[in-house]
Amino acid sequence: MQQHLPSGDDSPRRHRMSRSRSRAVKGALAAAAATAGLLTALIPGGAQAAANPYERGPAPSNSSIEALRGSYSTSQTSVSSLSVRGFGGGTIYYPTSTADGTFGAVVISPGFTAYESSIAWLGPRLASQGFVVFTIDTNTTLDQPASRGDQLLAALDYLTEDSSVRSRVDASRLGVMGHSMGGGGTLEAAKDRPSLQAAIPLTGWNTDKTWPEVQTPTLVIGADGDTVAPVATHSSPFYNSLPSSLDKAYLELRGATHFTPNTSNTTIAKYSISWLKRFIDNDTRYEQFLCPLPSTSLTIAEYRGNCPHTS
Repeated sequence: MQQHLPSGDDSPRRHRMSRSRSRAVKGALAAAAATAGLLTALIPGGAQAAANPYERGPAPSNSSIEALRGSYSTSQTSVSSLSVRGFGGGTIYYPTSTADGTFGAVVISPGFTAYESSIAWLGPRLASQGFVVFTIDTNTTLDQPASRGDQLLAALDYLTEDSSVRSRVDASRLGVMGHSMGGGGTLEAAKDRPSLQAAIPLTGWNTDKTWPEVQTPTLVIGADGDTVAPVATHSSPFYNSLPSSLDKAYLELRGATHFTPNTSNTTIAKYSISWLKRFIDNDTRYEQFLCPLPSTSLTIAEYRGNCPHTS
């Protein structure tokens, strides 16, 4: 006997309406996804910024990293040697704005017989690119590389734990730099604290020529006319001794001397900024300036390194 649905039962119609609503919801979700994709494509660095919370500043260009100042306005504060332990005080340079949250930080040591003033130009130049920068004096101007390495680490600890700008610093994103014996100290600091994100010795000097223990991405900068720490006996063997698995680079300045890092230098700034951004901030937007390897030029006598970078 054939059954007839009561005239009030509209189940088939409800099923059709349910399928229709389902298709409408799926269509709306697809449209939303497409819109999100379009917005990501239209907003510069949108997807990358979401993936990397440490990016600071606009997308870089050759002109932006060669400029005397970056996009951030900066302030500075002096640190008396009487208020610290383990190093000789110095000057902290930092982005004035707090809108972007915390920043990575780098401490910079001068060389043998030199004072903070010899490396002071790097303070505002790096800070304006989005770093907190601490240029320091050492306990004495005669301190050797191992001592300078300890002082770089003491200054980092002060910067992140006790300084007036500690709330602006991300203590997990730190680096070290230094000139001459300060450059040798940079390698010492990197060896002693593997958690550092970047190291840049500038025409470094050290009696220790081999650094297989270093685990920090390191950019070694030498000068072709250096007679104090010749590249053949210092910067080049420093670089060669770093582990082959390490992200590392060797930049030899053309027409430069041991003391070239003591005055404003566009080539030093350009590649230091790129290295610090790439490894302290994990900002792959700066990889383009490091890989493929830069070619020789009027200011670069030689450039070696491993590409692409893996850190």
